Amino acid sequence: MAVEAVMYRILQYVNRIWRRVMTGFCFALFGIGGLLLSVIWFNLLLVLVRDKVYRRRIARRSIAVSFRLFLTVAKKLGVLDYHIEGADILRQERGCLVVANHPTLIDYVLLASVMPETDCLVKSALLKNPFLGGVIRAADYLTNSQAETLLPACQQRLGQGDTILIFPEGTRTRPGQEMTLQRGAANIAVRCGSDLRIVKIHCSEHLLDKQSKWYQVPPAKPFFSVEVRERVPIDPFYDVNSQEPALAARQLNRHLLLQLQPGYLPLSGINDASALSRNKKSYCNDTES
Repeated sequence: MAVEAVMYRILQYVNRIWRRVMTGFCFALFGIGGLLLSVIWFNLLLVLVRDKVYRRRIARRSIAVSFRLFLTVAKKLGVLDYHIEGADILRQERGCLVVANHPTLIDYVLLASVMPETDCLVKSALLKNPFLGGVIRAADYLTNSQAETLLPACQQRLGQGDTILIFPEGTRTRPGQEMTLQRGAANIAVRCGSDLRIVKIHCSEHLLDKQSKWYQVPPAKPFFSVEVRERVPIDPFYDVNSQEPALAARQLNRHLLLQLQPGYLPLSGINDASALSRNKKSYCNDTES
C-alpha cells in the first residue's frame, strides 16, 4: 500500500509538470495562431474579398474554426477538458445579446468556437495587442470606446440578425468576491429592444482566473462547463410607454446578476413569469423608497 501511495504521488507530480509545460505550449500556440491569422490570412482576405460583409463573415468563421482547433489540441494534451451544454442553441441563435459570466481567460474562446457568426463587444485596449488586434479588426468587433456610435451600431447589427457577445462584469470574476455587473449589456438590451440569451460558465479549478498566472497549474485537470440557459425577453422589463430606459436597465441588470452569480438555479415556465413579476415589484418599491 505504501508503494502504491508513493507511485500515485509520483504520477500526480509528473502529470502536473506535464500540464504546466503543455499549458505554456498552448499559450504560445494561441499567440502564434492569432499572429498568423492577422498577418497572413486576414490580409489575404482584404485582397481577395472586396465585399466587407462577406469578408467579415469569413473572418469570424475562421476564428471559430481556429478556436475549435485550439481547444481540441488543449484537450488532447490533457491541459483541460470542457463541455458546452446547448451548443446548438448558441450556433443557431440570431438577433439577441448573449450575456455570460467571465471566470477565466478563455471564456470568449469557448463561446466563439461554437458561434461562427457572433459579434463581440471588446475593450478598446485589446486593439493594441499584437496577437489579438488584427483578429478584432478583421472580425469587425464592436469596441467600448465607440461611445457615441455604439448604441446605433448595436441596433443595426441586432436588427440584421447578428448576435452580440457581452461579458457584463467587464473583467474576469475575482474568486471569493461578490459579483458585480456593469450596466452596458442591460442598457443595450433596453435601448435596442433586444432579448438576451444567458450563458453560465464554470471552471472546476482555479486556472486563468483574475488571481492566477498561466503557470500556476491546479492539482487536477480543470473542467470547463458551459451551460446555455433561457432566452430572456425584454418586454417584461421595459414598457416604452410607461418606463424610463435607465430604470428598466437597472431592473434588468439585477435580474442578470441573479442568473449569473454562482449557485443560482434557473426557474422555468410559470415560475419564471412570477419571478419576473416579483423582481419588477421589488424594483418599484426600491425606487419609491
